[in-house]
Amino acid sequence: MFIQSEATPNPATLKFLPGQTVLPNGALDLKDSAAADRSPLASALFAIPGVAGVFLGPDFISVTKSDGEWQTLKPQVLGAILEHYSSGAPILRADAEPVAADAEFFDPKDAETVETIKELLESRVRPAVAGDGGDITFRGFRDGVVFLEMKGSCSGCPSSTATLKNGVQNLLRHFVPEVASVEQI
Repeated sequence: MFIQSEATPNPATLKFLPGQTVLPNGALDLKDSAAADRSPLASALFAIPGVAGVFLGPDFISVTKSDGEWQTLKPQVLGAILEHYSSGAPILRADAEPVAADAEFFDPKDAETVETIKELLESRVRPAVAGDGGDITFRGFRDGVVFLEMKGSCSGCPSSTATLKNGVQNLLRHFVPEVASVEQI
């Protein structure tokens, strides 16, 4: 098995590509070792000193470090991923609770606008953000403001504000006149 790694715009996060499916449906953002109990792979990664976050995407794993140098951590992360896939263990434990979707908020009269926003996010924004080892999800729409959540390498990334304001906000405002601005939750 050959695992590729890629830098992300967030210097604290590396993206690892195992060359096979990680999560067939959706993504999972694990911010601490307690949350990682649902995944043997995430538990193994959090056992490495210096690992602060694990994001499981459809075909990639983003790992965020709290301290230390990537030249020291990267071989340990690669080893943990390789060992996991070699063991044949599942990504998620069989008894793991399903991922609860965070509640969305918007006025029902804005349902058509919200559907357009979600379609644009799904077709144009999420693929680009996944390319950088992260994810972006819709959380709400109120008074012309779209509320989004950044996950994976995008969470805490120095360029996430620029991505939201210069990229996502401009795109949404172009296609959806009701959008005045975009804010991160």
